[in-house]
Amino acid sequence: MNDSNARERLDAKHEHNREQRIEGIKHWVEYIESEPPETWGPQQNAVVNGQLDAAQSVQTSTSHQQHVKDVAAEILEASDEFDDDAE
Repeated sequence: MNDSNARERLDAKHEHNREQRIEGIKHWVEYIESEPPETWGPQQNAVVNGQLDAAQSVQTSTSHQQHVKDVAAEILEASDEFDDDAE
């Protein structure tokens, strides 16, 4: 196995993970559109608070912080595309 094959597998894994995240977001959107805020609001708050607690308990590098911002931008872009397709 050469480095090229390993890199291709890693890229494929990253793309698969990204697609799974986007599908999860789409399912969450469907859920919050079908349920009242009283149902999903506390669930969302628990997830966000857990993520904030976890982020505050570790030191992250500048490059990791940038990676998180990049992923968030990709998710937002995908969400915008999803909204455009839904119209």
